[in-house]
Amino acid sequence: MKKITPNRIIAGDCIKILSDLDEPIADLIFADPPFNIGYKYDIYKDRKEYDEYYQWTHDWMQACTEKALKPEGSFWIAIGDEYAAEVRIIGNSLGLHLRNWVIWHYTFGQATKRKFARSHTHLFYWVKDPKNFTFRDKAVRILSDRQWPYKDKRANEDGKVPDDVWSEFPRLCGTFGEREGWHGCQMPESILARIIRTCTDPGHTVLDPFAGSGTTLTVAKKTDRKYVGIELSKAYTRNIRKRLAGVRPLGDVEGERKRWPSEHICELQVLYAETRVPTDVLHKNISLLEIFVRKFNWRIEETGYAYAYSVEEVWNRLERLRKAAKLPKVRTLADEPAKKAVRPL
Repeated sequence: MKKITPNRIIAGDCIKILSDLDEPIADLIFADPPFNIGYKYDIYKDRKEYDEYYQWTHDWMQACTEKALKPEGSFWIAIGDEYAAEVRIIGNSLGLHLRNWVIWHYTFGQATKRKFARSHTHLFYWVKDPKNFTFRDKAVRILSDRQWPYKDKRANEDGKVPDDVWSEFPRLCGTFGEREGWHGCQMPESILARIIRTCTDPGHTVLDPFAGSGTTLTVAKKTDRKYVGIELSKAYTRNIRKRLAGVRPLGDVEGERKRWPSEHICELQVLYAETRVPTDVLHKNISLLEIFVRKFNWRIEETGYAYAYSVEEVWNRLERLRKAAKLPKVRTLADEPAKKAVRPL
């Protein structure tokens, strides 16, 4: 297969498929490979000897870097503790340039008795060309401490770029509505949305060589990007196609003043979680609420949606979600324990 048309999911081995490409296809690659920790997939055996797994990791990363990724493209990899160092070394050997080593911190980590509970995943962010790559900071800026709570006039009105520790995205538990149920290693759509919005423009192509539950492709479609997915399992591939069939880009939904599309409600919930400012504060501070609404409208308008929501419409929807207990809990300064002087040991 020397040429791959976008907006499709392919069943097969990503190394073989990508190695046969005539020209690069991806503006962004996001890979969440098997971690080699013995997880039970339907056909893939997630327990290789160290040398075999290392070589396999090198080979698929090489195929992605040298055959699939465009010269100005970005490459993200999610990986666990066991092989994070190896992935970092392989990235260096392939000539990639590391922009960030992001830590995704989450709750509901593994329960342990003889070591500290693990509650994080590593997210490596590389580019091919350190002087020519896409980084759309406006797409993901959040409210800064200068904006709230300190109300510093020197604050950038667009907020700040998020830190490299992401703790606003919880793991998907079995009770979460986003959970598909047929794949145990499903990542939150909100993480992929941040990565895709940052590293691509609408119309760019996103590649996932381990499509799994189809989250990367789903978010790419929602945000008006093209997508290519590769998945070894034919059963997973069929399920991904079914999931994608029910997805609409944010700009393609019908918008009316009295009826919110469900896709926009989901996006509002995600932005609220990222902003980390509770509704009672937004209600008292109109300038923060206006910034919030501007960010929300920007996200959906970039996908071609013609209608901009008013401050009143967004606020009323937030209140309805709050009363229905459908807004994520955000941590405020009032939740922080009071700092006390501690005598040195």
